[in-house]
Amino acid sequence: MKYLELHLQYKEESISGRYITLEYIEPLILKQQAEIIGQSVLGKPIYKLQFGTGKIRILMWSQMHGNESTTTKALFDFINFLNSNTKESSVILDHFTFCMLPMLNPDGAKLYTRENANGIDLNRDAQNLSQPESKVLRKTFETFQPNYCYNLHDQRTIYGAGESGNTATVSFLAPAFNENRDINDVRIKAMNVIVAMNKALQQFIPNQVGRFDDSFNLNCVGDTFQYLNVPTILFEAGHFANDYEREITRKYIFIALISGIRFLNENDIVLNEIDIYLKIPQNKVVFYDFVYKNVKINYDGNEKIINFAAQFKEVLNNKKVFFEAEIAQIDNLENYFGHLEIDAKGETYNDGEINYPILDKKANFYLGEIEIVNGALLK
Repeated sequence: MKYLELHLQYKEESISGRYITLEYIEPLILKQQAEIIGQSVLGKPIYKLQFGTGKIRILMWSQMHGNESTTTKALFDFINFLNSNTKESSVILDHFTFCMLPMLNPDGAKLYTRENANGIDLNRDAQNLSQPESKVLRKTFETFQPNYCYNLHDQRTIYGAGESGNTATVSFLAPAFNENRDINDVRIKAMNVIVAMNKALQQFIPNQVGRFDDSFNLNCVGDTFQYLNVPTILFEAGHFANDYEREITRKYIFIALISGIRFLNENDIVLNEIDIYLKIPQNKVVFYDFVYKNVKINYDGNEKIINFAAQFKEVLNNKKVFFEAEIAQIDNLENYFGHLEIDAKGETYNDGEINYPILDKKANFYLGEIEIVNGALLK
């Protein structure tokens, strides 16, 4: 299957960037046979979309965390594919039934926050079910009775696929179902799908697929659903070089969705690919957005050479997300990488106020004659 051509053909052009709210996707939702299945804390509708008539039932939900929108975009690209009336889409719709909650946390999406309007992380509310959004998801799970669950998220730019210096553009996890992180038939089913998706993605982003940490927490939705004997797959949309709007990563989530579904359709899940799954490098916190090396500073009358790093802070302003670089780490950068690395070659740090970097200060400064604005070289 020509995945890149498919995405180019079915990409939903009306939504882009990081700030995706119900306002933007509601027109797309209402083009489908949509059902309102509940309300958020602030009374916003939570929609359910359903496609297909097949016996394999897959529950998908996105933007459980309001500021994690990449998978929402990819989900609508996938919906366009399902609606394409092609041979490929018809086969999938005949074999699968998809239940999708494209935006579980519309209040958090509006505020561009991880939490809902009550300040609760819905992915830590699987046991208490204290929030209306959590109750909607659990009721949908119990009513739909899925054979598989797809838990769709974004992850920060700090993650690498292992410690090799490759960014984790996409990461997956077959969550644990108990404290021992045992592997049973349910987890194996999830692992097998992940192996298939990873195989497809390696054609396009070699060595940039990670495996998320499987520490057990029954308060997390994925761990709970796995505990309830439904194979559950966590998707984490991460960073691709210079893709802070996550438009390239969106394409790879689309490829993962289609390749995983194709695997489920074409294979009798009796495989046991635990070893292959475990060879996917585990996510490691090894990246900053910017790393500056061999920088000269004058501190207390002494000259020294240091390395330091800056990280973007995401700020919502007038319905747009801005990336504001701030100093995040000074020295102690062994085994860390920068998405952009600048070698000052001994040039002196100067920001017009003091002669050394300070944590949380905006990353606007000079390295000798080189001007750095918002973390990057001034062009």
